[in-house]
Amino acid sequence: MTLELYVTSQGRLRVENSPGDCAELLGAVASRKIERAFSAGEGAGLLHLATVEGKAALPLSLAFARCFAHRYFTQLCHLTESEHPSDTMLAAPPEDKELERIALEAPPLKGLEYLSAAALKQAWIELDSCVRADIAACGRDLRAYLHDKNPDWQLVGRITFRLAENKRDEDYPFAFLATYASGISERGESSHVPLARALQEYAGAANRKRLVALLTPIHAVSENLEWVRALVESGDIYQALAWTPAEAYRFLKDIPAMESAGLAVRIPNWWRAARPPRPQVSVRVGEGRRTALGVDALLDFSVDLSLDGQPLTEEERKTLLSSATGLVRLRGQWIEADGEKLAAALTHWKRVEKSARSGEISFHEGMRLLAGVAEGSDKVGAAVAPREWSGVEAGQWLQDVLARLRDPAQEAVSLQGLQAALRPYQLTGVKWLTLLNRLGLGACLADDMGLGKTIQVVALLLQLRAQKASTGRTAAGGARRATFREAAAPSLIVAPASLIANWKAEIQRFAPSLSVFVAHSSESRVDIADEHELDGALAGIDVVITTYGVVMRTEALRRRRWRIVVLDEAQAIKNPGAQQTRAVKQLQADGRVALTGTPVENRLGDLWSLFDFLNPGLLGSAQEFGRVTKRLAQDADRSYAPLRQLVQPYILRRMKTDKRVIADLPEKTEVRAFCGLTREQARLYEQCVRDLAQALARSGGIQRRGLVLAHLMQLKQICNHPAQWQGQGDFTHSRSGKFGRLSELCEELAERQQRVLVFTQFREMVPPLVQHLTRVFDRPGLALDGSTAVGRRRALVDDFQREDGPPFFVLSLKAGGTGLNLTGASHVIHFDRWWNPAVENQATDRAFRIGQRRNVVVHKFVCRGTVEEKIDSLIESKSDLSRNLLDNEAGQLLTEMSDADLLSTVALDIHKACDA
Repeated sequence: MTLELYVTSQGRLRVENSPGDCAELLGAVASRKIERAFSAGEGAGLLHLATVEGKAALPLSLAFARCFAHRYFTQLCHLTESEHPSDTMLAAPPEDKELERIALEAPPLKGLEYLSAAALKQAWIELDSCVRADIAACGRDLRAYLHDKNPDWQLVGRITFRLAENKRDEDYPFAFLATYASGISERGESSHVPLARALQEYAGAANRKRLVALLTPIHAVSENLEWVRALVESGDIYQALAWTPAEAYRFLKDIPAMESAGLAVRIPNWWRAARPPRPQVSVRVGEGRRTALGVDALLDFSVDLSLDGQPLTEEERKTLLSSATGLVRLRGQWIEADGEKLAAALTHWKRVEKSARSGEISFHEGMRLLAGVAEGSDKVGAAVAPREWSGVEAGQWLQDVLARLRDPAQEAVSLQGLQAALRPYQLTGVKWLTLLNRLGLGACLADDMGLGKTIQVVALLLQLRAQKASTGRTAAGGARRATFREAAAPSLIVAPASLIANWKAEIQRFAPSLSVFVAHSSESRVDIADEHELDGALAGIDVVITTYGVVMRTEALRRRRWRIVVLDEAQAIKNPGAQQTRAVKQLQADGRVALTGTPVENRLGDLWSLFDFLNPGLLGSAQEFGRVTKRLAQDADRSYAPLRQLVQPYILRRMKTDKRVIADLPEKTEVRAFCGLTREQARLYEQCVRDLAQALARSGGIQRRGLVLAHLMQLKQICNHPAQWQGQGDFTHSRSGKFGRLSELCEELAERQQRVLVFTQFREMVPPLVQHLTRVFDRPGLALDGSTAVGRRRALVDDFQREDGPPFFVLSLKAGGTGLNLTGASHVIHFDRWWNPAVENQATDRAFRIGQRRNVVVHKFVCRGTVEEKIDSLIESKSDLSRNLLDNEAGQLLTEMSDADLLSTVALDIHKACDA
């Protein structure tokens, strides 16, 4: 385990112990200190990283946080004497655009999707608040405080080294002067005078200590910079000097060394240390219009020398390529020039241009170049040109395409046949999916759980059906017959077995015009392994639904070509070496869509495997991707922005917490979480039904009623877990389909750092559920049942309502169904059904009530092929029986059925119940 930074769903920086291979970077003592600091808040944690752990080797996530804190202290150290700290803030946060750039450069970490400009601004404000409180507590001024915290910040730097232009002298066009701030003027500004005045003002033994303190930064920097030492020894440091361009360039390059010693530096505003003005080898990709775009498309590729985006003349090129390292005046401005590096960059890109196929490169190569991730391509391979002397940008046509991907609002889509009104963000998602499909590119829809990924895909399937009909009419007229055969292919949805019923129901509900075939033994007797029989079953079908397991076992599915392949719960292919993953990647399709509620950018291995399915080759091979990520981790700035920019066009992720997505009040979304039975559960269930049939034959009257209710209770227990019915303590999750479904669901919630209420009607199920969920979330949760003391209930609620409170709360339905306010949860799970909607809704309203600021998703667990599914169908049907259920227990109504109807209701449909 190693200590890592993570971001909470509220955008706060926290730390936790996570599995990792960099534990050697951080000792146990340091880890405990960092944990204690962050337990006091993100400001205290950042302060600790910047000061106590200022030079320690840290994991990437913590190093990123420390770098952010250092940025704050760097700004703080540059405060002059005229910049008296205000009562509210010492150092103002960077602009939002700069904060967005910092967020983009963050390494993979848990909760990365919550890291935004707003989150970083809040962290900056918290850090500033801690520093102000720290200064007030120690009773020292700002400069003394900074010196005490870290000797490297000894900006007693009332000394400033200044570089200015001297336009009156062509041979010596620059001037140098060292000054110091002698005090505050009447206008409240600092008064700077030449450093020579210090010798006069501090003359005499009484001021010797003050003079030494003043000159300490100069002494420190002179130990590392020869030219400063020469100025000190000659005494020229105390007077204005005329400098050549070479001397000025030397000064500019040594700015970091001077600032680290505590000197303030003032330079002409045209010089930016991070990006000084310099000519570049300009590479443009995708300038000319393409007739089609996809993984096989070719993009035009051009190379030229430019300055500020404008091409250079032949004479200017020769001047720059023959120049030594330094400053050159060109087109009325001073620019940095290095003929050797510029020539190396130009040679590299000309070689790439020459080796490109007829002046063109593949789409994937172009996208890697734009993102700055050049490894993994034969043509833009490991011999990368000096990056600071070259730049790659999208040509006009490719710019337009990427702009459409970022904002697909203008894409034309038809919602004809969709039996639903889409929210604006859902319509945007449909347009985005449609656009990527048209472009032949894979798409990852990573919306938060409850935002409606399914309905967006259903709308896309309707688009494809409309295209098929249009193409069919064209083909009937004698044209484009080959294209028609491809368009006529059905689309394939691959999902966990527990979600088959969800997909089937959602398509029937929202797009009944789509013809559906379920390639699974629970729904069909067709031998899908027989290609001839499969062809017959798929004739005229729009959508095929199957499972990962079926794809793995059925070569006939893998040999067909599909219109599109949709992977639901796409994290199922996160392990690239798994047999299931390899089988899914053999599927052939014209388009590919992955649906996941789990953040895909937080783990690099998962990201590669997913994109190896969506857009094979974009991230290179696994080995090439490993080299790229290793290089990014070893770069001085450790910026993952290139990788993130490379995958961003293909990922659409919206979160319920983002008011730009949902600005109105939270809504309650109810979904069925269909579960299978394990073989053990199915065997026990069938045995219980047989026992009921035998008992019914021997009973009547009141005795019959009691037998029915007892057996219904046993069937519920078996659906929950065999151990509950057997009265044993072995609640191994692999023995229960519900426990498996609970794991799948809560693993995603854990990744999203979203909290959940879990209701069960059985008090004895509370401890096993708590134990299981503790393993899933890797954090303890809370529990409440009828034995919980009344006084303890308030403490549990307060604990759960905390911003960083426990991730889950398991409650028995009777004990937790009323009187509690648990708006800290955004998900509610009914693990077993009370079969009374009024009781369930009352429990749900513990989370969905006044004070809730999140959208609440309600998951109702239903075991397929069992009495649970049949009762659920009755409730949904709005029949007379379902209306009676509002006021009565289902068990009471079932006792009034005839033996035949009762046994039919509780009978097990083995094909639906057991996962394949």
